[in-house]
Amino acid sequence: MKLGIFGFGVVGQGLYHVLQQSNTIQAEIAKFCIKNITKPRSLDATLFTDDKTELLDNPEIDVIVELIDDAEAAFEIVKTAMNSGKHVVSANKKMIAEHLEELLALQKQNKVSFLYEGSCCASIPIIRNLEEYYDNDLLTSIEGIFNGSTNFILTKMINESAPYKDVLKEAQDLGFAESDPTLDVEGIDARYKLCILLYHAFGLITDPHTLFTLGITKINTFDIEFAQKNNFEIKLIAKAKKIGSQIDATVLPTFVDKSSILAQTKNEYNAVILESAFSESQFLYGKGAGDKPTGSAVLSDISALGYGYRYEYKKSAKSKEKIELHEDFQMRIYVRFADQQPDEADFTEVLEKYSSRYGNYWIGYISRQKMKEAQWLEIPEINVIALG
Repeated sequence: MKLGIFGFGVVGQGLYHVLQQSNTIQAEIAKFCIKNITKPRSLDATLFTDDKTELLDNPEIDVIVELIDDAEAAFEIVKTAMNSGKHVVSANKKMIAEHLEELLALQKQNKVSFLYEGSCCASIPIIRNLEEYYDNDLLTSIEGIFNGSTNFILTKMINESAPYKDVLKEAQDLGFAESDPTLDVEGIDARYKLCILLYHAFGLITDPHTLFTLGITKINTFDIEFAQKNNFEIKLIAKAKKIGSQIDATVLPTFVDKSSILAQTKNEYNAVILESAFSESQFLYGKGAGDKPTGSAVLSDISALGYGYRYEYKKSAKSKEKIELHEDFQMRIYVRFADQQPDEADFTEVLEKYSSRYGNYWIGYISRQKMKEAQWLEIPEINVIALG
């Protein structure tokens, strides 16, 4: 296979290194397409171009590997490549989640493979497992830590009492977080991954913006002390549970018991727990950030193309029921506030109230719909953390 690769950032360089160390994959890099052709690179300059047509119009290149951070530009590249009869490998979770329906149609129309294991949980082969191992099992839930950057930050904040800003900078220096960390710390990256996995797990295509999502930027020392006093860790948990034909899906900072397997998932590691009718509980664990873990996932897709692999989307093809996202679920939450408090009328039931000069909190039940509509959630001093 001849590869045309878009992007030479953290993942692009990681892919290059793992490909050089692999002795079993018959693949050769023809060209990298990059944005800044004048920037010094660690490889021979002849390997680089800033003209995308050198890759997309080259008949010798049969696989396009898309590893850039611009979702709309990535979609145009992927669409052009598939319309040209080229197979595509991508790690762009934003592009895939926002254009999934169109991408499904393009690969079917052009009879090409579109693989994207690297888009979800880096080194954990979650998509392939959902496609192959769970093709006939009745999945009931999927949940876990899907973002290595936020898990690294929360681990340091909880276990080392490190300030958020200092830990964020460390994560950026290590290549776990982007220079603009918004997608990670606001939970948006995990939300994109959950949307992709919803289709492979349950056959549900959903608009990412409809999933209720909260990030970790409001967590402070009061929340951390509450966690420590109650034997909790705080984790950013992406979760989807199937109840009948309805899916309850969220991405939320969550208090998890310190004895749980998710609490023991530290630093940049990711973890996924699958519950199903036949195989019951399964746990997958691996590095969720960094150049080589994500590069290895991309490499596994390139390897799979060597034997003609493509996703069959069996959950969607075999489903006899209409699966849909549903918001009429009750959540148990901890809400911390200062002078301005939440609207108690929004709660189904308030179980506990605590007040002190250092901070206040309530614990209670509230419907998902009320949470999505709550204007008090926009107040900077109010933070919400889910309780399992």
